[in-house]
Amino acid sequence: MKNTALSATHEALGAKMVPFAGYNMPVQYDGVNIEHEAVRADCGVFDVSHMGEFLIEGPNALALIQKVSSNDASKLTVGKAQYSCLPNDDCGIVDDLIIYKLKEEQYLLVVNASNIEKDWNWISSKNDVGAEMKDLSEDYSLLAIQGPNAIAKMQALSSHDLSEIKFYNFVVGDFAGIEHSIISATGYSGSGGFEIYCKNSEVKQIWDKVTEAGAKPIGLAARDTLRLEMGYCLYGNDINDTTSPLEAGLGWIIKFTKDFTNSDALEEQKRRGVERKLIAFELDDRGIPRQGYDIVDGQGKKIGEVTSGTMSPMLGKGIGLGYVPMVFTDVNSKINIQIRKNAVPATVVKLPFYKV
Repeated sequence: MKNTALSATHEALGAKMVPFAGYNMPVQYDGVNIEHEAVRADCGVFDVSHMGEFLIEGPNALALIQKVSSNDASKLTVGKAQYSCLPNDDCGIVDDLIIYKLKEEQYLLVVNASNIEKDWNWISSKNDVGAEMKDLSEDYSLLAIQGPNAIAKMQALSSHDLSEIKFYNFVVGDFAGIEHSIISATGYSGSGGFEIYCKNSEVKQIWDKVTEAGAKPIGLAARDTLRLEMGYCLYGNDINDTTSPLEAGLGWIIKFTKDFTNSDALEEQKRRGVERKLIAFELDDRGIPRQGYDIVDGQGKKIGEVTSGTMSPMLGKGIGLGYVPMVFTDVNSKINIQIRKNAVPATVVKLPFYKV
């Protein structure tokens, strides 16, 4: 089990630590609902240093990224980031990721912790163009500072105007006394804020100053409930090697104006239309949907299963995501979630669940 540079800090704060993607991570400090509501109303800080970072550079860096990713990275300019995915050869998804253009001919790819080795091997296998690749995952830390008061509380820690960093943009500069931090607005909570990339040796100083400035430590459990209220996909739950980005509602990150891995097959799938789609639902009665629970029709026949589910702290009702046949995907369609012996009625809704 690996530790982040802050694992001892979390333990000293009394966090409940759990194994996650091979790392010893804080799942909660004071309780999921308390932490969730702190991010929605104020400001919280997450240690997400388990995420992976790959540096792709050189004259052929863009050619490699264009080949392996679904979005069009040629549209990126220095200081901008892009959400994308790595399609596999079967219309599934190797991983979803964020691509940052640091400099001309230099890109940072941020991938999911559980997929670091898989992604590295996949991208390397496609690198017949000689792009330079470096795995920085073991050397860098990542903090996510999220919430409507994040900018106001953190502004004194940087000479950059944090309010000027637009969504999916970033700057490289000073933060909490550390020069050359990456300050990016690519959050996963839906409540605003930004992320800080720094070296492992620098993150404790940043964490201490961020918490002194009023950010509440938040665990991974609340990170999951926050992202689910927004309907953001989580790899391993809502998307994986067998789910098509088109089925997952991620068609907006697929650009058929270029060739990429398996683009012809995905384009054909788009032309034909998918047979199932990821839907969002709210329970009409009491209950908590969980990953793996069956989704059934009015006659009790299984039509799919829940990929992510929880009790929404902000809405006070059960919410979830799952794949169902197209006939059940229209907003206001009625389905049922099999919770133990009960088929609990639910309604298909439009995302996000929670309007910030």
